[in-house]
Amino acid sequence: MKYIYKKNNSVINLQSQYEGYFYTPLLWHGSLLGGLKCFELDNNVLKTFNGIIPERLRLGKRVEYLALSNLSQQSQVKLIAHNIQIQREHLTLGELDCVLKLKEQPIHLEIVYKFYLYVPEHGKGLGAWIGPNKKDSLIEKLIRLKNHQLPLLYQPECVDYLKSKQIDINDIAQRVLFKAQLFLPEDSEPISFEGLNEACVAGRYIHYALLNKFKDCKFFIPHKYDWILIPHRNEYWVIYEKAVFSIKEFIDREFSPLVWIKYPNGLIQKYFIIWWS
Repeated sequence: MKYIYKKNNSVINLQSQYEGYFYTPLLWHGSLLGGLKCFELDNNVLKTFNGIIPERLRLGKRVEYLALSNLSQQSQVKLIAHNIQIQREHLTLGELDCVLKLKEQPIHLEIVYKFYLYVPEHGKGLGAWIGPNKKDSLIEKLIRLKNHQLPLLYQPECVDYLKSKQIDINDIAQRVLFKAQLFLPEDSEPISFEGLNEACVAGRYIHYALLNKFKDCKFFIPHKYDWILIPHRNEYWVIYEKAVFSIKEFIDREFSPLVWIKYPNGLIQKYFIIWWS
């Protein structure tokens, strides 16, 4: 399938991507895993994407720019800095995604956007959520946030940086802006979300070998940048036989594509087509 890009490598429907990001729910509310506090706004407004996204960014980094555009347009938020490299001599210790003020309260904010599949054979509770290609997991990401990304704030080099911005390390709070799309097995029993937001469920997943159950449906295979889009009918839909050919190219590379499936009655659902079992 072909995709159309502008000269700056942004997909033409950048505003739709921005809206897809905006309407993706937060993965949890309050606190999770003993102290990871969610960043929430009292009055979050959409408006229009007003930023520039550098070329050839991975999706997670690209979404940071969508998030920053949204934050910059909130009346209660003042952005101070973002993508802050913390270095010790010639060694990079890590990066702070964002420092801002929310109603004068300084906050170190980490921004995350993920896709996770519920695979009960993989683990229990939060440990059952893994990435579409089994290369990452929710619990690993949460532990990294808790044990590496957030503690980076208290490195001496970071403390000095904050001082240069007139921020006292003792005054700053830490929050996580974690949005996600969750996908359940095709024939899922009721599950316990273990504190996660059930509104994040965006679709299902199914093995490639079982795809023929959708032989009467039509398919759209979005570019990875468009995985965050809200499904709609105004796309280039293909019949089952053509879709299977394209999907197999992903499967042969051991990559689980996200597809939109449109049923004969017009209903559209998101599916990950997995290659592993």
